[in-house]
Amino acid sequence: MNKYTVVISEQAQQDLRDLSNIISFEYKSPANAVKYLREIYGEMGKLRTHAESYSIQASSYFSQYGFNVRRLNYKKMAIIYTVINNIAYIKRVVSASTITGL
Repeated sequence: MNKYTVVISEQAQQDLRDLSNIISFEYKSPANAVKYLREIYGEMGKLRTHAESYSIQASSYFSQYGFNVRRLNYKKMAIIYTVINNIAYIKRVVSASTITGL
């Protein structure tokens, strides 16, 4: 089984900070924000062993993130990433409802 290094881009880190702030302050639920982010990071951890098991996305929406873009879903969020030389680069973490052209 291949092992992959997971690298989270600055933009994906900002996406996660924004998500945490929305849950904490707009929805006034900081405990849920901590729990939700812990679970998202757990999903990202799956990429260490299964990064290439998720299908390559063919929709034109994903072309902005490069070639061979893949998507891992967690609840209503989409973790968008690519795999190059056993490194999974997480590009964005976005609401799945914002993905167009599916």
